[in-house]
Amino acid sequence: MDIATIIGILLSTALVVASIVLGGSPIMFVNVPSALVVIGGTIGATLIRNPLAEVIGTVGVVGKAFSTRIPDSAGLINQITELAREARKNGMLALENTEVEYGFLKKAISLGVDGVELDRIRAILETEISFTSARHKQGQQILEGMGAAAPAFGMIGTLIGLVQMLAALEDPSSIGPAMAVALLTTLYGALLSNVICLPLADKLKLRSKEETLTMSICLEGVIGMVQGDNPNSIDQRLKAFIAPKLRVDADKTEQAPAEAATAQAPSGGNA
Repeated sequence: MDIATIIGILLSTALVVASIVLGGSPIMFVNVPSALVVIGGTIGATLIRNPLAEVIGTVGVVGKAFSTRIPDSAGLINQITELAREARKNGMLALENTEVEYGFLKKAISLGVDGVELDRIRAILETEISFTSARHKQGQQILEGMGAAAPAFGMIGTLIGLVQMLAALEDPSSIGPAMAVALLTTLYGALLSNVICLPLADKLKLRSKEETLTMSICLEGVIGMVQGDNPNSIDQRLKAFIAPKLRVDADKTEQAPAEAATAQAPSGGNA
């Protein structure tokens, strides 16, 4: 679970609600027709722009904004390096029953174990990376479209309210309340756009980059295994994908088991 996304939504919502409560009665900020114009109009415009199946599929893509199921890059590189050592020592078939949690890496290793040609392995995995990125991009575009539509429908609702207000100018006492209700749709549209839709679209962009990077690491690692490259060479090649600080952390993680094994080894002195 990505706690940052949840904290961000809760914090921004709580601050808005707090400012409303501290400024007066919260009831004055509740208007069902205004909410219907903004929410209904945004959903309707989204359905006009995109096929129904893609809109429904966006729900699953949005879930990635709240999830951190992508494996840690440094840990993944260490895992691939260990698998490369095993493959070079005993052959790719030795990895057939190896437990691998990350689905893309598991698929890549399976292709290598099955003896698929290198060019074919690369083509299959690159195609999956490409289409995964395309699915994520579609979800981002839908959310960005909703983020653009919500303020527009907020303004439409405000114009509707202004027309209704101007039609009742014979009663000056109704102008103030009518204006407040008219402006609520603009508020609803701004909140829906800037608290929900656009931030989630940006988070999905980040998640897409992270997943594409992770999948590329797996691709290059397995290609190196199948080619029989030196595990240390594979390790250095994969670490080029990540930031220097993460490379240092990966080195520390990789050295820790070796140091522990050395510490547990019996000394060579005479009894």
